[in-house]
Amino acid sequence: MKSKNWYVKQLKRKPVQITRYVVQAVFLLFMLYVGVRFYQFYMHFETLGQTPFVERPSAVEGFLPISALMGLKVWLDIGEFDVIHPAGLVLISFFIFSAIIFRRSFCSWFCPVGTVSELLAKLGRKLFKRNFEIPKWLGWLLVPIKYILLLFFVGMVLIMPTYSAIQFLNEPYNKISDVKMLLFFLNIGGVGLVVVSLLVILSVFYRNIWCRYLCPYGALIGLGSIFRISKVRRNEDTCTNCEMCTKVCPSRVTVHKVEAVTSLNCTGCMACVEACPVKDTLNMTVVNKKVSKWFIPIGFLVLFFLVVGFAKITGHWETIITYEEWKQLIPLAKEIK
Repeated sequence: MKSKNWYVKQLKRKPVQITRYVVQAVFLLFMLYVGVRFYQFYMHFETLGQTPFVERPSAVEGFLPISALMGLKVWLDIGEFDVIHPAGLVLISFFIFSAIIFRRSFCSWFCPVGTVSELLAKLGRKLFKRNFEIPKWLGWLLVPIKYILLLFFVGMVLIMPTYSAIQFLNEPYNKISDVKMLLFFLNIGGVGLVVVSLLVILSVFYRNIWCRYLCPYGALIGLGSIFRISKVRRNEDTCTNCEMCTKVCPSRVTVHKVEAVTSLNCTGCMACVEACPVKDTLNMTVVNKKVSKWFIPIGFLVLFFLVVGFAKITGHWETIITYEEWKQLIPLAKEIK
């Protein structure tokens, strides 16, 4: 059992990381709450009103990337904002465009899958005293997978005519795509169960394997890093090559070997900056100017709440689907394809 003094020392030494863990835990609990509320919402209609009605949590739309991409296409093409899953459009737009400055902060601060993946890796370190490394040759073969998946999904959206995208957004299937997603996980089996189980097991041995090699959503957000507006810079003159920065990096970026971290996998978690034992050897920079290690997390979090708050105030968060329409669609969810 670790003493209180140990936690105090950790907080003083790694305040950003401790804050990140707290934010991750809060957001994970919030997502679990959203899941429970959405299940209660679904059951009200599935049981034909025999269970109490619960308001549908709009945040569930954050798990509908295809629908959100379709909505983004229509919005950018003709300026028409999706009213079926508006929260999904708000969230994907924010995460994509905020990455230009704040990198893949969503992945290291909010993503529940990333949080669970990190927890599984910690379990692996407890059980085996370390996480294992994928051979470099295999890593090079795995890296393209998430970009191939991204190209498939984004390409599918891009080649679709705008009128077809509008039609898709208004189809019954899209309207209850969140319910279809829920049913998939409630009735998971066969290939789906095998894949999820395999990913869980691999995550115990190999740190963040899903995020690093397979997640197309993370790959999409990471594209904002191409502009290299923000990046961690390493002072080669003061660096002792202790490799602590590389060891703590959740994305396994070899920070100690580069002058500046421009990798698309960087999530702006600040773990490397806080792990460095030599002052001002690793610094976050924006447009090549040194900024506080709090710039990324505080900027990202503040902007996120401002955007969501603005969306709610301006009516771009709640769906226009009515209770009566849910009443008609949800009992048919298993039949609608």
